Amino acid sequence: MKNKIIIFGTGEIGRLAHFYFTNDSNYEVVAFCCDEEFKTQDTFLNLPLLSMEEASIKFPSKLYGMHVALSYSKLNKIREEKYLLAKSLDYNLVSYISSKSVTWPDLEIGENCFILENQTIQPYVKIGNNVMIWSGNHLGHGCKIGDHSYLSSHICISGNTIIGKRCFIGVNSHFKDFIKIGDDVIIAMGASVSKDVADNHCVAGHRSEVFKPDDKLTLLIRKNYFKINE
Repeated sequence: MKNKIIIFGTGEIGRLAHFYFTNDSNYEVVAFCCDEEFKTQDTFLNLPLLSMEEASIKFPSKLYGMHVALSYSKLNKIREEKYLLAKSLDYNLVSYISSKSVTWPDLEIGENCFILENQTIQPYVKIGNNVMIWSGNHLGHGCKIGDHSYLSSHICISGNTIIGKRCFIGVNSHFKDFIKIGDDVIIAMGASVSKDVADNHCVAGHRSEVFKPDDKLTLLIRKNYFKINE
């Protein structure tokens, strides 16, 4: 018998989470939930759609798990906020990792992770809570991925690299081994990261320059792409 879960989120990620959990997991999705202000209908994908308050009553945490299916809005802070809300209601926050990825038995993975197909994840890797990893990445041996971070596709992270919390890692970026990326860092598409990056910095441009938190480019990316007003 499959364990039953509800999904928080009715956007693109919620729809995808339903597909992956339904077709490639031991979980059965029985309902969706969202914030009351976004509840404009009673069903989603032919399943009940409830507010979080309604869900906590009709689908209590003692009997049902939950998966928070949100993207990187506000540089992952919205997903972090809803993850913490679900935890405060005592839900078991289940993770999904594609059966079409390569992993090893020693992989450490936290709660509410969403890890899609075609990953190569080497030994001694640790993935924190509420991490989203899109398809087709290489995570070298000894890597650590911090809570609430988002990794796009076709990223190569060399061995023993540490990625901090709430980071955004863009498509086709790659990382030298034995470096540390701080919290709330933005790595833009195609960047080549060869040294440590401090908290709140941004790596972007054809020369993969590192921009400080108060640099105009950093502020522009945070405002226009992540909708964060400094």
